[in-house]
Amino acid sequence: MAKSRRPPSAPTKSLRKGSAADRKRHTRGHGAAAERSKPSPSRRIAPEARRQAILKAALTVFAAHGFEAARLDDVAARAGVAKGTLYLYFRDKEALFEALVRNAVSPLLDQMRKVATAQNTQPMQALETFFALFQKEVLGTERKLLLRLILAEGPRFPAIAEFYYREVVSHGLSMMRALAKRAAKEGVFATDATARYPQLVVAPLLVAVLWDGLFASIEPLDIGGLLDAHRQVLTGKARKGAP
Repeated sequence: MAKSRRPPSAPTKSLRKGSAADRKRHTRGHGAAAERSKPSPSRRIAPEARRQAILKAALTVFAAHGFEAARLDDVAARAGVAKGTLYLYFRDKEALFEALVRNAVSPLLDQMRKVATAQNTQPMQALETFFALFQKEVLGTERKLLLRLILAEGPRFPAIAEFYYREVVSHGLSMMRALAKRAAKEGVFATDATARYPQLVVAPLLVAVLWDGLFASIEPLDIGGLLDAHRQVLTGKARKGAP
């Protein structure tokens, strides 16, 4: 008698589980691949944010080692970028330094210019604002490191000094000269000496930067007291309410 054929059996339970497991692994594989395809956090950094990170790192490296000894490899490492990435933003060390100066100083010059050229601002009021701005945004930040660097490296690298004079000093002196002329004309300043030598207006600020770098740990300088004394020298009289 012919044996009857048994119908094909349905997949066993374990095999069905295996298929589900296979599907799960397949899904996880796609998920992992999707995760790998996502850009890393460093790739998602906006170009301007990366540029600012490089400039911040450059200030630290330049201040610590000086212009000549500063290495772009150190700047790149501190900024968390490849050296090749750094060259996408700055062609060489000189270009990086120049960008550092402009980035640090341009916003301050713009603020000073607005104050100095405002017709409804009295000369002494403008000077007070300028002093306060310098104390807060230079002496109170890492910008003072840049100024110290210029003072230290300028004599050895004339191109640096020339660049800083052209981009910063000449504009600052022009504003101080115009301000001093107004002050002398209106009788606010005791003489017109500051109009002829506007360097006198900013002299105590440079002293403050030098003193902070050299002697602050030995004998801290009272910057507020120094500026009050300077006002008295400029105007020939003490400020109201001053001790």
